[in-house]
Amino acid sequence: MPRDRAPNPLAELLGGRGQALDASLPSVAFVVAWLAADALAVAQPVLVGGVAAVVVAAGVALWRHRRGERPRAVAVGLLLAVGAALLALYTGRAQDFFLPRIVANAGSLAAWLVSIAIRWPLLGLVVGALTGHPTLWRRDPDLVRGYSRASWVWVGQYAVRVVVFTGLWAADQVVALGIAQVVLTWPLVVVCVAASWPLVRSALPPGHPGPRRPVVQES
Repeated sequence: MPRDRAPNPLAELLGGRGQALDASLPSVAFVVAWLAADALAVAQPVLVGGVAAVVVAAGVALWRHRRGERPRAVAVGLLLAVGAALLALYTGRAQDFFLPRIVANAGSLAAWLVSIAIRWPLLGLVVGALTGHPTLWRRDPDLVRGYSRASWVWVGQYAVRVVVFTGLWAADQVVALGIAQVVLTWPLVVVCVAASWPLVRSALPPGHPGPRRPVVQES
């Protein structure tokens, strides 16, 4: 059977850069507005930053909605920005705006590790959903092995974020957190997407058609 024509079919399926870049914009807006308000001696710079982040997140959500993206995916980014802004406003600490993202990345790290351990790698579930075969890949041992290998790349990205974000948060480095949010979001996602296919491919025998067409072994 022929191989996938695309040199990296996972890159085509997963995309990554657009949504990951959008996820960084509210954080950038928060830091810029917070810095500006602080420089102008505004009474509540955290409030100013939080409002800016929510406004930007709402704009991104509206843009995604008009593009026809799934309501759940649209709502998650907006709700995360609102929750982060409320937390920072409650504590009065600008760095706490990034705390929900630290928790979210730690949870994702644990989930991906567990998925590999139980041989239900999350990368397989994501790609399976995008290809219209949510669990069919589970009947293809080669794809299961490939997705497990590639999932370690995604584990690595979450681990890097947790370590870096937690260290900067503990040191009260708000500007550095904003920069790290950008550097460790969409560029890292692009790297993970690009690195995933070679690792999946390394587990597939010659002639395997790839993730779009799992080779189901009859029991």
